[in-house]
Amino acid sequence: MPVTLSYPGVYIEEIASGVRTITGVATSITAFVGSALRGPMDKAVRIQSYSDYVRQFGGLALSSTMSYAVKDYFQHGGSDAYIVRVAGAGAKAAEIVLPTADATKPLVLAAASKGKWGTALRASVSYEASKDPAKLFTLVVQELEAPDSSTILNTETFVNLSVDPLDARFVGSVLAQSASLAVVNGAVPAGRPTATIVNADNPADKTKYIAATPGSGVDGAAIADGQIAAAGLKATRAGIYALDTVDIFNLLCIPPLSRTVDVDPAATLAPAATYCKERRALLIVDSPVAWDDVADAAANFNTLRGSVGADIANAAAYFPRLVMPDPLQENRSEQFAPCGAVAGIMARTDAQRGVWKAPAGLDATFAGVRELSYKLDDKANGILNPLGLNCNRTFPVFGHVVWGARTMAGADLLASDWKYVPVRRLALFIEESLYRGTQWVVFEPNDEPLWAQIRLNLGAFMHNLFIQGAFQGQTPRDAYFVKCDKETTPQNQIDLGIVNIVVGFAPLKPAEFVVIKLQQIAGQIQS
Repeated sequence: MPVTLSYPGVYIEEIASGVRTITGVATSITAFVGSALRGPMDKAVRIQSYSDYVRQFGGLALSSTMSYAVKDYFQHGGSDAYIVRVAGAGAKAAEIVLPTADATKPLVLAAASKGKWGTALRASVSYEASKDPAKLFTLVVQELEAPDSSTILNTETFVNLSVDPLDARFVGSVLAQSASLAVVNGAVPAGRPTATIVNADNPADKTKYIAATPGSGVDGAAIADGQIAAAGLKATRAGIYALDTVDIFNLLCIPPLSRTVDVDPAATLAPAATYCKERRALLIVDSPVAWDDVADAAANFNTLRGSVGADIANAAAYFPRLVMPDPLQENRSEQFAPCGAVAGIMARTDAQRGVWKAPAGLDATFAGVRELSYKLDDKANGILNPLGLNCNRTFPVFGHVVWGARTMAGADLLASDWKYVPVRRLALFIEESLYRGTQWVVFEPNDEPLWAQIRLNLGAFMHNLFIQGAFQGQTPRDAYFVKCDKETTPQNQIDLGIVNIVVGFAPLKPAEFVVIKLQQIAGQIQS
C-alpha cells in the first residue's frame, strides 16, 4: 500500500516482486509398516539411520520381516524413513510393581511399549534426607540384556519425583514426557513408593532393584492383515493410517507378515494402493513366497494385479526374492522380500540422477545379496516384463540388479499413461510440489495479475526441472507448458471462485529396448 504523502521530500516504497519460489518436495521418504521387537504402537516414528531403528525398535528379529527390510533400505542408499509398528492380538507391556506404605496401593510402572522386551526392566527407589520426606523420591529404571543378565543396556534416572498431582515434578507427567523405558500404569497412590536403599550414605548398603513381573510382557500373536489396513483402522489412525500424521512420504513398504506368510492382496495391498494414491506415493509390492519360478509368476501375476484393484498405477511389483545371509542364523542364506532394498535403490537413484531416472539398470545393484531365489534369463524376462512385473536379474561382472521399471499398470495390453515407474513418480513429485507451492493463491483476487504471477512461478519451477534434464525436448516449448488465463478460467468459473491452472510436461521414458542394426559394407568395385 502506498505511503501517505504529507511533507515535501523523498519517500521510499517497497514493491513486492510477485515471485513466490516453489521448492520441490522430497522424493524418497519411505514408510514401513510391520512388526518390531519394541517401540510405539500404531505411531509413525521418523528415523534417519538403521542405528535409529535399533535404538527405538530393537533391531533385527526372526519374527520381524520389517526389521530386515529397514536394514536393507539403509544399506542400499536410503536415508529417511517412517516406521509404523503393529502388534498381534494379546500383546502386553511388562509391569514393575513398586510397593508403598499401603500394601493395597502400589505404584505400578509399565514398559514404554508392549512386548516381551520389557521383562528385562528393573527399578530402584531412594530418598534424599534434605527433601520432603512425605512425597519426593528418586527413581532409577534400568534395561538389562535379559531378565537374568547383569549387563545393563540403558539407565534412566529421575530425581525429586512427587506423588502430588499439583507438583511440577509429578511422577505421572515426568515419566510420560521424559522416559523411554517405563511410564506410570494406572493411578498414582498418595504415598511415595518404599525405598529400596536403606542408607544411601553407607556404601555397605547396596542398591536393591525390583524386577519386572515375570511373564507380564507379551509379544502377542503374529501380526495379521487386520492390523495393517483393515477398514476400521482409519478412524483410529492405526496401521497404515498412522501415516495420516506424517506430512509427506513417497514410498510405502509392507513386508510379508512372516517369512512364510504374505500380506493378502485384497485385504492389505488394495487399500494400501488406494491410500498411496491419496497421498501421492508409490507402493512397493513383493512377489509372494510361493512363486518359485517364472511359470508361477506368469500364471498368477494377473490375479495379483486384479486383487490390488483400480489403483495399480501407484504400485510396482518385483520378482524374485533376494537370498542373503541372516545375521541371526549364523549368516546362513535365507530368502528375503526385496521391498526394502528396492526402496533404497530408488532413494539412491533419486539422489544421484533424479526422480525421473528409472531405478533400474546396471547402476541399480543390490548389496550383500548372495543370489536370487530364481535366476531369470532373457526369455523368462521377456515373459514377465510385458505383464508389468519387474524382474531382478543377475549379470556377469555387474552382479544382481533391478531390471525392470514398470508400475503394475505397465502391462503392454493396458496401454496406461502411467506405464513406467519414473514417469509416475515424476508426476507425483510435480503434483505434490505444485500443491504445496500454490497455497498462497487461495483468496487472492482472481484476475490477470494473479494469473500472471501463477504463470511466472509455476513456469520457473518447471523450467528448473527442464534444465536438470527431467523432460523431453530441446527447448522449454517442447518440454512443458503452464497455462492460466481467460481460456482456462472463464467468467462463470471466476464467479464461482475457481482458478484453473493447466500444466503439461513431456516425460522421459526409459529406453527398455535397445536395437542395434548391423550391415556389411560392400567393398568398392572398380569399373
